[in-house]
Amino acid sequence: MACNGDTFSPTTADVAGAYTATVFTATTGGLTINLLDAGASLSATLAEGGTVTGHLFVPGGAEGGGDLDADLAGTWTLTGSTVRFTQAADTFVSDVFFVASENRLTGDATFSGTAIHVVLTK
Repeated sequence: MACNGDTFSPTTADVAGAYTATVFTATTGGLTINLLDAGASLSATLAEGGTVTGHLFVPGGAEGGGDLDADLAGTWTLTGSTVRFTQAADTFVSDVFFVASENRLTGDATFSGTAIHVVLTK
């Protein structure tokens, strides 16, 4: 555990755990949409052995305008303070570099002019 003034040095044991999105926004052309308020959800459980289970749901978030409803089962890796996900589902999650901090994973990426910001909290 980090004390005041210490920096957090993540290990797979520290990062492993169950996470839920507490911030999930999409910004396009200066307009930010709170996806959680719009009914979206994102959860992931990271096992110390490198597997991940979870679920992503975004109303109207699929190509063509349908709902994005994806199983996030796969693997995760930690390199330094960066967490990467690999899963069969084709979602933005596997394209985002998440930064690990104490009890939190934060990811930011831009796709086709839309900036996605996600904070997953244990």
